[in-house]
Amino acid sequence: MPVVVVESPAKAKTINKYLGPDYTVLASYGHVRDLPAKDGSVDPEHDFGMTWEVAPESRKHVRAIAEALKSDDRLILATDPDREGEAISWHLREALASSLKKGKTVQRVAFNAITKSAVTEAIANPREIDQDLVDAYLARRALDYLVGFTLSPVLWRKLPGARSAGRVQSVCLRLIVEREMEIEAFRAREYWTVGARLATPRGQEYDARLTVLGGKRLEKFDIPHAAAAELAVAAIHSRPFAVKSVESKPASRNPWPPFMTSTLQQEASRKFGMGAKACMSAAQRLYEAGHITYMRTDGIDMAPEAVMAARDEIRSRFGANYVPDSPRMYKNKAKNAQEAHECIRPTDMSLSPEKLRAEDDQRKLYDLIWKRTIASQMAAARMERTTVDVASPDGQVELRATGQVVLFDGFLRVYEQGRDDEDDEDGARLPQIMQGEPAEKRAVTPEQHFTQPPPRYTEATLVKRMEELGIGRPSTYASVITTIQDREYVRKDKSRLIPEDKGRLVTAFLTNYFRRYVEYDFTADLETDLDDVSAGSADYKEVLARFWRDFSAAVAETADLRIGEVLSTIDDFLAPHLYPPREDGSDPRSCPVCGAGRLHLKTARSGGAFIGCGNYPECRYTRPLSAPGGEDGAVQALDGKVLGHDEDGTPVTLRIGRFGPYVQKGEATAETPKPPRASLPKGWPPETIDLARALALLSLPRPIGPHPEDGALVEAGIGRFGPYVKHGPKYANLPDVEEVFTIGMNRAVEVLAQKASRGARGSTPATALRDLGEHPDGGPVQVMPGRYGPYVKWGKINATLPKDSTPEDVTLDAALELIAAKAGKAKPKAKAAAKPKAAAKPKAAAKPKAAAKTAAKPKAAPRRKAAAD
Repeated sequence: MPVVVVESPAKAKTINKYLGPDYTVLASYGHVRDLPAKDGSVDPEHDFGMTWEVAPESRKHVRAIAEALKSDDRLILATDPDREGEAISWHLREALASSLKKGKTVQRVAFNAITKSAVTEAIANPREIDQDLVDAYLARRALDYLVGFTLSPVLWRKLPGARSAGRVQSVCLRLIVEREMEIEAFRAREYWTVGARLATPRGQEYDARLTVLGGKRLEKFDIPHAAAAELAVAAIHSRPFAVKSVESKPASRNPWPPFMTSTLQQEASRKFGMGAKACMSAAQRLYEAGHITYMRTDGIDMAPEAVMAARDEIRSRFGANYVPDSPRMYKNKAKNAQEAHECIRPTDMSLSPEKLRAEDDQRKLYDLIWKRTIASQMAAARMERTTVDVASPDGQVELRATGQVVLFDGFLRVYEQGRDDEDDEDGARLPQIMQGEPAEKRAVTPEQHFTQPPPRYTEATLVKRMEELGIGRPSTYASVITTIQDREYVRKDKSRLIPEDKGRLVTAFLTNYFRRYVEYDFTADLETDLDDVSAGSADYKEVLARFWRDFSAAVAETADLRIGEVLSTIDDFLAPHLYPPREDGSDPRSCPVCGAGRLHLKTARSGGAFIGCGNYPECRYTRPLSAPGGEDGAVQALDGKVLGHDEDGTPVTLRIGRFGPYVQKGEATAETPKPPRASLPKGWPPETIDLARALALLSLPRPIGPHPEDGALVEAGIGRFGPYVKHGPKYANLPDVEEVFTIGMNRAVEVLAQKASRGARGSTPATALRDLGEHPDGGPVQVMPGRYGPYVKWGKINATLPKDSTPEDVTLDAALELIAAKAGKAKPKAKAAAKPKAAAKPKAAAKPKAAAKTAAKPKAAPRRKAAAD
């Protein structure tokens, strides 16, 4: 039987269903070879020779394929239809070279959708491995390796706390850091608008806004303050008004094109808060199950048969008037032909979302894809936009009312695209208004506004910006955004991406010493060069040689740099943002506490950075790296605020330190270098802190009294892991910070007893947060609550969830992958318990480690590795 190899077991299962018993379908579990993670795997001195090795976890998969080839002469490589899929096929052919010597045939097939017709047609029309696509992969892999293994050691030596740098991830990080600096440098500008509630002679009310004052059309900042707004209000009140004109214009809106990778990630983020990684994981499973076409694409064109199927579905569901006269054709915007596959669409237009049997995240994403695809072939929405101008007889004052009426909803019946940030659209419906009729004033309202800083990036807007700049490619966005978060260069807060201190320092270092390599145009031009390689119009080794010549020279120039010199350079580079002008005109670098020292950039042992006084240790003033002003300006302004005085007259102040706000009693002196301090608990806004609350914090831990059983002191306090009660060496967490200040002995004893019972033998086991399903080797897979966060449990194997995962997001496939990774570290005894059959065999008794390893190894999810940009 011919041996067909795909990336994942899920894909293998679906394809095996279509091909039947005449084929052996096996999974490679992603890439089988990679560059060893050590220096020298790419050798620029010897024509960029690359050393590859089969990953330990992939050796058994390669052996299984080699074993199957012993009984057949035909190997069919059916990996994904993009550059990465082509590379996996190439690696498989190279890794199986010894098994393919004796006249065996190697064929490459590719299909854009895992349907019976697509798979059987591809098998009937095999081709050779596309070497141009392989060369493009080799160029990207070599570039990423050379940048990572050359630049990262420079960061480690010159910038404490930095972890790594990457070709595309560093440019992506720069986008986030520069946006944050824009926000910090932003200064709000006040302006006012004036609105009026008007009524027709028939008593129907409508809203209008002031557009002309003193015979002059108003611009945004023409009413700069409250006094000017009051004058405008008086001008409206002092005049009668009549309808000057009523103008109605027909308008139409066309549907959006179907999804490609980047737009799918953006919309999943807008509508579901789904990160790029989670989006692509759900899409991968939908593709492998045969429900959608290939999900890594920058093409928006749709196959003719799919267009006709969509039109038929629209006609049957909504009627002929929702079907446009001719099919809608969307022009492919791809910059590179090898990535320009068909759009992301359902393989069966008649399979509506409510009929799909899948996990929640997959069903939500399929619903999005199905609706966008169907809407893309529907008729335009028709509407009427009305503009009403209301003026005073002298023409000195005018107001305008706008409204919109949808005459035919068209594609809007199915789909409305989400917005990154709310914008003003004239969607209000107006009553019937006649030209020349009087307009009665019911209310006139001035409204104060302030200009807003540019918003922080979300994953959706970051992907959109990277796409606009030509940085990276659709298959890499998810891995790049995940990497900068895993490196703790960026954190995500309420879906917004915020740079950490480490990320700021890395960007400042690279911008100063490797500016060319974090330039947007340079990165985009390099992507174009790589596209030329995939198109066969450029040699990949020439591209590598050009890059390496200049890059290695830039690295060499940093060899003699010292850490102090680097910090001084970064300090000067970031000075406009770290030390903005003060309102009183004083030196922005002078210490606000001692007045004698100057502020400097400093690094902590943890790798973070902060601003500290150069007069240390006499002065211990510090503040976070983030510049004062911007969104945090109000908080920074509270630094040093005197809340009051203790009974002995010692001042109690509110401070803003590099680890957040805290209260302090007294000042640091030679006799008392560390005065009493207490950090503000989470959820306590600094602006709400008064003397009473500050003294309560400074008095912790709070004694509750002697324990009724042994007389030992019971205390309440706030520690590293939150609020607690303590009895001798025993601690028990409290659910609420406020309870620390009010808890009595009865409640304290109860909490301590509950903690003791949870740890007692034979106590009630924890309740599962979610049941994910059965493990392939038997037994339930569950998400459980844990002291240090939720974890996945199967038998005696527990695997902690990653930082960016929540119990609601984790899927069975993801859980199996975590369990498989954990199983390699688990004790043999625990693994043997997961599958007792293996222990019963004589061989298992002789080799317990091997038996345990076999027993605990589940069928893991595919380990496909995207291009490491």
